[in-house]
Amino acid sequence: MREVVSFLVLALCAFAAHAQIYECVEPNGIKRFTNIQSEAKGCKLLDIGPINTVPAPKPQAKKSAPGPVNFPKVDPQTQRQRDADRRRILEQELANEQKLLDQAQKELAGQESIRLGSERNYQRVLDRLEPYKKKVKLHEDNVTNLKKELANLR
Repeated sequence: MREVVSFLVLALCAFAAHAQIYECVEPNGIKRFTNIQSEAKGCKLLDIGPINTVPAPKPQAKKSAPGPVNFPKVDPQTQRQRDADRRRILEQELANEQKLLDQAQKELAGQESIRLGSERNYQRVLDRLEPYKKKVKLHEDNVTNLKKELANLR
């Protein structure tokens, strides 16, 4: 009895999944599609067949693909040494970039504190300061990116 009931439920779902889509051509030649029968007066019924109501299969966990046979392997001690070297280099770059950022900020502050006699129009002040602001922004972005890269290290 259960099998019959479940078969009927599945059959009803299959019939309910069939959509009626109408293609309507407006007087100005633009095509419009609708599934509302009351809006489809004078429209052509499209035969699109049943709609698939089965959910997509869930992706399986990715298996690690084996590397090529001749692919060089690195022992864990060597890899740890390489990671430590990389961290040291990134920290040096970060310290250097921080110094450059501080210097650029000081240069910008110095330029902001002066006003030249030829700059009666404030746009000229902004034009003069623009390269200094760009330099500060560049070094700020570099510091941010180096910090992200350091945070992502193992």
